Amino acid sequence: MGKKIKKEVEPPPKDVFDPLTIESKKAATVVLMLNSPEEEILAKACEAIYKFALKGEENKATLLELGAVEPLTKLLTHEDKIVRRNATMIFGILASNSDVKKLLRELDVMSSVIAQLSPEEEVVIHEFASLCLANMSVEYTGKVQIFEHGGLEPLIRLLSSPDPDVKKNSIECIYNLVQELNDLHIEALSVIANCLEDMETMTLIQQTGGLKKLLAFAENSTIPDIQKNAAKAITKAAYDAENRKLFHELEVEKCLVTLLGSESDGTKIAASQAISAISENSSSKDFFNTQGIPQLVQLLKSDNEEVREAAALALANLTTYNPVNANAAAEADGIDPLISILSSKRDGAIANAATVLTNMAMQEPLRASIQGRDIMHALLGPLRSDNPVVQSKAALTVAATACDVEARTGLRNCGGLEPLVELLYSKNDEVRRHASWAVMVCASEEPMAVELCRLGAIDILEEINLSVRRKNKFSEAAYNKLLNNNLSLKYSQTGCLLSNNIISDGFYDYGRINPGTKLLPLKELCFQEPSDQRAVLLINSKASDNSPPPSMDDKSSDVGYGRSISSSSSLRRGSREKTNFRISTGFGSPTEERTEPASGRNTVASKSATKEKGPRKGRGKKEEEKLKEEEEVLAAPKLTGESSDKEWFPPPDPEFCIYVYEATKSILPITNVKEQIEVLAKYVAEKMGGKIAKDKLPDFSWELHISELKVQLKSNVIPIGYIKKGIFYHRALLFKALADKIGLGCSLVRGEYGRAWNEVKLVNESRKGLTGGLPLPEVYIVDLMFHPGALLKLQSREADLYRFL
Repeated sequence: MGKKIKKEVEPPPKDVFDPLTIESKKAATVVLMLNSPEEEILAKACEAIYKFALKGEENKATLLELGAVEPLTKLLTHEDKIVRRNATMIFGILASNSDVKKLLRELDVMSSVIAQLSPEEEVVIHEFASLCLANMSVEYTGKVQIFEHGGLEPLIRLLSSPDPDVKKNSIECIYNLVQELNDLHIEALSVIANCLEDMETMTLIQQTGGLKKLLAFAENSTIPDIQKNAAKAITKAAYDAENRKLFHELEVEKCLVTLLGSESDGTKIAASQAISAISENSSSKDFFNTQGIPQLVQLLKSDNEEVREAAALALANLTTYNPVNANAAAEADGIDPLISILSSKRDGAIANAATVLTNMAMQEPLRASIQGRDIMHALLGPLRSDNPVVQSKAALTVAATACDVEARTGLRNCGGLEPLVELLYSKNDEVRRHASWAVMVCASEEPMAVELCRLGAIDILEEINLSVRRKNKFSEAAYNKLLNNNLSLKYSQTGCLLSNNIISDGFYDYGRINPGTKLLPLKELCFQEPSDQRAVLLINSKASDNSPPPSMDDKSSDVGYGRSISSSSSLRRGSREKTNFRISTGFGSPTEERTEPASGRNTVASKSATKEKGPRKGRGKKEEEKLKEEEEVLAAPKLTGESSDKEWFPPPDPEFCIYVYEATKSILPITNVKEQIEVLAKYVAEKMGGKIAKDKLPDFSWELHISELKVQLKSNVIPIGYIKKGIFYHRALLFKALADKIGLGCSLVRGEYGRAWNEVKLVNESRKGLTGGLPLPEVYIVDLMFHPGALLKLQSREADLYRFL
């Protein structure tokens, strides 16, 4: 064998880089390696980044900061399968980070990820590519991109994959995608609804046909949330008049009526609100008369309080200034559910229902129907509400429904006047205005006006009217209405009753009181014991409940009234005898003899007792004893109206009844007004002590006469007919009371120091031509004291009164 010869090792080529193994402990270094052209380095760098990303969210954020995402997206389409697989695995993990998702959407890598779902790719790539898409499909923009790049079809195909992870990721992604479109529409409609609040945006949407698309969504979708949001958007768009007109042209009303029948309460509420807004258009309002109002009435009966509130709101707007729609709501049996809603727990529902009822009550037939359902009792709760809107609407409903005596009495009986008066104290202008309006309506007759005054309405209204800021036309009207229907208070406070202030039975003159001072009711005054205070003068011509007024043909007529407060048969017979005598002699004669005691009294009681003495002879013993008992009763009459019955009546005044009868019979036939005034003045003076010379006035002992009547009647309240010695204010009151009974216009004015007088208007015939043929009325003062029947022309009140009085 030959000797082995050692082969020499050839040196490496000079242009080849020697292999280098690198170990790196920093992610930044590995990220830089993602730009390497070598497949092996790229594969190992992707593997290291994948392991790093798996460790937590902070690492994902670090990789994003280091700029790893953009070079990785390029590796998704790399020719080397291992590099492509590792890059796909990284994105499957990184895509759970929201910031990474946002960057991926901007880099538009969706088509590259979806490409990894092709059947040719291995299962691992399918797993992480589908995981990446599942993470991306959580947000709406990602869903859109997946759809736009055809991702749904390969995902569906992967449902048949043998790998459970691939199936899981595909199903999750598909589930997110099928939630896409409906939710997107719902949210998009919400966005549009908000945008419609901006006028410029709304105009743009209108110009681009967006309103038509909006209506199409509401009409065609069967998804409740889409219907609801579309209706909400219509509501906001309908705040603009041009949009309402456009919606009407597109027949939006039909669509909204359809939505009222939805099974979703949310859709019903939104549709009702849209109808409320669209009804500002008069044509739309007319459309709902036959279609819409019946459905809304049905919604008033819903168990859902919000549905009832929304339906009531729609009806409130539909019936405002539209009596046809108000009738339609009533014909659809809407009154009962509306009254029921007044006890709702939702203030909005109460206010809306009250508004509809107010609109209905503008028509008399509907008002009667509402009143028949105990509306006043139902309004108690709203009147006591703490919500100013509810208070205002409830007060307005009272004003609309309390238009007759029965309704007002119902309000009073159920305790509704107290909370109504309390609303006058409200600091809210609208509440105060509507409460004043309601008080004005309720004060239409004397009993109601008296009760309202007792509750303090007159005081607070007076206070309100003194404030420039708080007063309103209704507060002023309510104050005047209360006074005009409570003439006792008016005369005490203002000292003046006009010709149209007709004194009725039960009127009493308490004397002057200061504003804000309470005027005690007549009943309470009657039960007070006599005192040194000024006598209260009472006007009462009512006869007994079961007796006719006095007449010439009925000698048994009874001029007493109500309870027998001086009800002996002797008084009645005495009154009848006097009645017959005076009727036969007209007004009687100034020289007619009067049976007066030394004190100067000339009362019905004394006359009756005197006239009864003769006929008593020859009567049976029992009858004498009965008459004796009656005389004992008569000897101390009390005008307190006391009775075994609970009901109380004002004290009767038989003499005044006679005055009314005589004045009616004797003065009404006179055709000349001036002559009527003169005759009545003489009649009044004759009944009150006759003509008094000025220098004899101090000797006219009227004070003693009044004091004796107080003692005799055991009361400070004296019926006007009992007074036979009266001065200025007695005579002026009697003149006014009788003039009002016979329709003779005059005013009653209170002066100082017990003075009072009557003013009348007479036409100056000589000056007719100065006003184009129209008569000129002039004011005169009627003399009832010094020259009864004389008329003094009133030019300067102070000077004339000084001269007259």
